[in-house]
Amino acid sequence: MSAEPALTAEPGPATSVPAPTPDEFRRAMAEFATGVTVVTGLEGDEPVGFACQSFTSVSLDPPLVLFCADHRGRSWPRIRGAGRFCVNVLGEDQRELCQRFGSSKGRKYEGLDWELSPWGTPSLPEVLLRVHAGIENVHRAGDHDVVIGRVLAIEIPRVEERGEEHAGERPMIFFRSRFGIGEPEGPIAPYPWSRGDRWG
Repeated sequence: MSAEPALTAEPGPATSVPAPTPDEFRRAMAEFATGVTVVTGLEGDEPVGFACQSFTSVSLDPPLVLFCADHRGRSWPRIRGAGRFCVNVLGEDQRELCQRFGSSKGRKYEGLDWELSPWGTPSLPEVLLRVHAGIENVHRAGDHDVVIGRVLAIEIPRVEERGEEHAGERPMIFFRSRFGIGEPEGPIAPYPWSRGDRWG
């Protein structure tokens, strides 16, 4: 991919309003609901992965996707070295799977029934969607990397493996530091979820 020249914004009028602090920005962005994914990869024979909110499609032709990964994470550098990844989109009933990969503690794959895909990426069980991709570009942006991936294949496991009756199952949603919308008593996400997108 060829890089387009960077655009620079013209300076606006002077203002006395300060820029938001990291905590203020985190709280503000909690008003934006997102889905929840687990980005997985294989380093040698060892599967690695991390929970990720910041995932989206970028282009249809060619098919490209994007996710963001924290520089301080341990899994992302290993996935970057492998050159390929899988984005596993979680269903609303997969909170345990989410917590496995949203924590820096413990062995994320221990006791987990995962499979190695034909594209060399770990596939997690019974997710809503799997997007297998190769790393196309990585752009450093503040304390994160913006990762562009070229899509190699997609799978819709709940439909392809369990039938059309599962096509309407709902995704996991993260909103105001809780899983789900309209659940005032829903559990507040554990660290690092409640601190914002600090995974990788």
